Amino acid sequence: MSPRRFLPGLLLLFVGSGCAALIYEIVWFQLLQLVIGSSSISLGILLGTFMGGMCVGSLLLPRVISPRRHPLRVYALLELGIGAFGLLILVSMPLVGGVYTAWAGEGTAGIVFRAVIAGICLLPPTMLMGATLPAISRWVKTTPEGVAWLGFFYGGNIGGGVVGSLAAGFYLLRVFDVATATLAAVAINILVFAIAMALARQTPYEADAPPPADVRAAGAWPVYTAIALSGTTALAAEVIWTRLLSLLFGATVYSFSLILAVFLFGLGIGSSIGSALGRSTARPRVALGWCQMLLCGAVAWTAFMLTQSLPYWPINPAISTDPWYNFQLDFVRCLWAVLPGAILWGASFPLALAAVASRGQDPARLVGGVYAANTVGAIVGSVLGSLLLVVWLGSQHAQQALILVSALSGLLVLSTGVAEEVPGKGQAAFARTLVIVAAAAGAGLLSRTVHPVPGILAAYGRYAATRIGSADVIYMGEGWNASTKVLVIGCGAGVTAGAVSIDPGVEHETIAEIEPLVPSVVSKYFGDQNFRVVDNPKVHILVDDARHFLLTTREKFDAITSDPLDPWVKGAAMLYTREFFDIAKAHLNRGGAVTLFVQLYESNTEAVKSEIATFFEAFPNGIVWGNTNNGAGYDLVLLGQVDPTKIDVDAVQQRLQRPEYAPVVQSLREIGMNSAVDLFSTFAGTANDLAPWLKDASINRDRNLRLQFLAGLGFNLYQSDVIYSNMLAYAGRFPDNLFIASPGTMEALRQGIRREQGR
Repeated sequence: MSPRRFLPGLLLLFVGSGCAALIYEIVWFQLLQLVIGSSSISLGILLGTFMGGMCVGSLLLPRVISPRRHPLRVYALLELGIGAFGLLILVSMPLVGGVYTAWAGEGTAGIVFRAVIAGICLLPPTMLMGATLPAISRWVKTTPEGVAWLGFFYGGNIGGGVVGSLAAGFYLLRVFDVATATLAAVAINILVFAIAMALARQTPYEADAPPPADVRAAGAWPVYTAIALSGTTALAAEVIWTRLLSLLFGATVYSFSLILAVFLFGLGIGSSIGSALGRSTARPRVALGWCQMLLCGAVAWTAFMLTQSLPYWPINPAISTDPWYNFQLDFVRCLWAVLPGAILWGASFPLALAAVASRGQDPARLVGGVYAANTVGAIVGSVLGSLLLVVWLGSQHAQQALILVSALSGLLVLSTGVAEEVPGKGQAAFARTLVIVAAAAGAGLLSRTVHPVPGILAAYGRYAATRIGSADVIYMGEGWNASTKVLVIGCGAGVTAGAVSIDPGVEHETIAEIEPLVPSVVSKYFGDQNFRVVDNPKVHILVDDARHFLLTTREKFDAITSDPLDPWVKGAAMLYTREFFDIAKAHLNRGGAVTLFVQLYESNTEAVKSEIATFFEAFPNGIVWGNTNNGAGYDLVLLGQVDPTKIDVDAVQQRLQRPEYAPVVQSLREIGMNSAVDLFSTFAGTANDLAPWLKDASINRDRNLRLQFLAGLGFNLYQSDVIYSNMLAYAGRFPDNLFIASPGTMEALRQGIRREQGR
């Protein structure tokens, strides 16, 4: 039975492989971020380890697996191994987290230990993933047709990745959790294994005579260099464009899934086009070179769209209350901006295969070498894009650099191609040289068309078009991502941290801020509003993911106040889980308290209920305090203590009358609170009061991060007044056991609470 008839079936198997791989990637990153943190350093380590494993696997397979082994059986066993590691990582993550928490430290040693943990978890399965394409490549020959099929396999794998990205982001993790998503991926691996083994039994395989180890096309090094540079520019561009598009769409888990899916979609289309072109053209090297040169224009196109066009499209996402309409719009806008470059990067891989292929060459070594070169470049691009380029150069100059690197890649391949022209065709070669020089000059001109990120996009994001001419942007920067001791999670403008710092009772305050740029900016532009908190000698600013800090520190606090990113921002839900609140509770001194900021704007009822119910699971004695804006609900503060809370209102008032508390009094007066009674009149309910309202709430846990999916469906809504009034309907009872006060103060407090609740 001819093996060729099964090639379309193998293409479908690679679609399944790609689907499972992307599900694993999303799940593993989510699990490991809970352990080693979600800072830019941690994300860079995770991405580098993931891609590094695939690179090593692609290089090792042709060297450790004999060509005499049936390629379909090897491929099937690799898929089965990937599924086994997927299950192992899922069940062993609590143990991994415990080991990391016990041994993790700070500084360079801490970063190295993060890399060790990521390597232990990710390298084995990703090495198997990287080996799948070289393994199956031995089923075809290194003829133009065979190399084209390798490109189609690569494109099918990417196409499956599109399905996996969307399935994980929009369904598996939104409706279920990481366990279900993992089992779905394992099921796909098992299905692919079974089909591949069945095909192997029906198709006998005889290996060709072992080829010489050095069989390869002449002058292959420019192609390997070019495909490495192509990987560098592709991943760096993906990182940069994802940052910009997340401003435009909102940095929800759905936006990241859409952007990734579109990028992969373009790579898949390009790979199919490149495979067909590589089979039909006699000069795939030239085609690869011009593909890289065209990338200069594609990068310039996307840069222009993201800074000078899309932010000004007349779009107001708040018009529709159905998030799925906005998702459709975001998908189209992403296609419009990103697709040209993604197609060209996708086409580069099969063209590079065709350019270095030669008859008699081991297909596994051919694929492994090109794939490894591309992946090494991708690792460099991801690290440069996420940790260095944007911070050092800014998005504008980073994209200009990508244009120039793409031009360098194209010129390298095209110039060596001209040098190898057949004698006697010098005039044609000279003409082509002139065209290449003109193209290089054009790339330089294109780099000058890249504009900086508009301040209005950074300030207003998806609402930029609605705010043109209505506000001045004073600063725009691009960054990475026994005493009474207080931990403040999230610096922001420093207002919360500053309010804490002026309390004379606070002798030491730690601010955990994930973005290094924030403290320097707030000290310059918001010093008057935040009481110069950054310069306060009793304040220590720690640049770290707050969850990671609490997991790895043995320090305890009298108060922990959490004011993190909006819950719809991808990754922020990790600071709202039941497990995180338990971690915070474990770091409280006796009598200590945890407070959590909960926004009612840009949210929906389901998300707010999830935040409150999850907090109350950890703090059954929790209390809600409300903040109103023009008489309507605006946001909340949740207060939790291990033991039932008791508040002596008169004692607080006496403290406020002391001279040293004058800054605190002035701060309260600026927001309309002139006494302790005014402050505590913001009472909006206890855990017991709100239990009936919260009975259908989804609890946000590490294994599901449900909140980010709920909040991502409501981040364009403004229903705070409705949410707050519905909540207050369950909070009519005065909390007799909460407050201690003289009769006069107690009566004033009763009236104040009724007034604030609109009763």
